Amino acid sequence: MTESSRPAVTECIQRIQPGRRITGMSAVLLPFLPDGSVDWPGFDEHVSRTLDAGLIPAVNMDTGYINLLDEATKATVLTRTQALVAGGRFVAGAFVRDQPGAAFDFDEYAARFQQIQQAGGTPVVFQSFGLTQQTDEQVISAYQRLAGEADQFIWFELSRVFAPFGSVYSLNVYEGMMQIPQCIGAKHSSLQREAEWDRLALRDRCRPEFLVLTGNDLAIDMVMYGSDYLLGLSSFAPDLFGMRDRMWVEQDPAFYQLNDILQYLGFFAFRGPVPAYKHTAAMFLHLRGWLQSSLTHPDSPTRPESDREVLERILEMLSDYL
Repeated sequence: MTESSRPAVTECIQRIQPGRRITGMSAVLLPFLPDGSVDWPGFDEHVSRTLDAGLIPAVNMDTGYINLLDEATKATVLTRTQALVAGGRFVAGAFVRDQPGAAFDFDEYAARFQQIQQAGGTPVVFQSFGLTQQTDEQVISAYQRLAGEADQFIWFELSRVFAPFGSVYSLNVYEGMMQIPQCIGAKHSSLQREAEWDRLALRDRCRPEFLVLTGNDLAIDMVMYGSDYLLGLSSFAPDLFGMRDRMWVEQDPAFYQLNDILQYLGFFAFRGPVPAYKHTAAMFLHLRGWLQSSLTHPDSPTRPESDREVLERILEMLSDYL
C-alpha cells in the first residue's frame, strides 16, 4: 500500500459503529486425548458451547488442523457438526493440498464443496499454490468457476506468515470476487488494519451486505469498525466472545475492558511460531475444565509448559466474566 492511499485517522474513527450487530464465526479446536486419538466428546461439547454463545461454528479450519487430518477424520468432523447444529448454520474449510508450481485443481475443490454442502455447511475456500500462483484474472476466474458449485461460499486470503501458499489479493481482485453473487464474504488475515479498512471501504461502496470477516487475532476490535469475524482466538472462549459482542450491540462500555483482556490473550497465544497457538488453545481450554487433556495434534508445534502460568493469570483476569 502506498503512503498516499492510507486512510486518514479521522476516516477510521468515523467507521466506528456502536450498536451494530456482529456476525461471529468461531473456528473450533479439534481436541486430542493422551493416546493421540481425537477427543470426540470434547469436540462435540465445544461445538455446542460455540452455538450456545450465539456464534457460528467453523470446523475443519486451521484451528481444527485441516492441513494435517486424514480424509476419514475430516468427514467425521462434518457429520458430527451436522448433527449438532440440527439444521442450523456452520461453515467448513475446503482445503486442497498441493505443491509449488501445481496447477489449480478445480475438480478437487469442487469435490470439497460437494462434501461440505451435503453435510449442510457453507464452504470456506482455503488458498493453495495452484490457486494463488495464477494471474489476477485467472484467480478471479477460478473463484467464478467454483461459484457454479455452491449456493453460497466464503473465501479466505491470508499472509504468508500463516502458510507458504498464502496471498493477500490486490483490491482489484478483491472487488472482482466481491461481485460473485454466491460469495457472501471473505476472511481477511493480513494482520494489517489498513488493508482491512480498505476492504471495508470497498465493501461499503460496492456491496454493503458482503461480510468482511477479520482473521486478525491481533486486532479483534476491528468489529468496532464494521468487520465481522472468523477467528481462532474465539475458540479459547466462545462464551466470552459472545458476551463481548452483545455488549457492543447494547452499547455497554464494559465491552472495552473485556475486549482488552481477550486481546492480551490473543497477543500471547498468537506469538511466533504462530501455528503453536493451537497448543495454547488446548492448554487454556484444559485449564477451564473443558478438555480432558491439553495435547495438540502430534504434527503441530507446541508451547512450553511455562505458558500455563501466564494462561492461569489471564483466566483469573477473566474471572469476573465467567
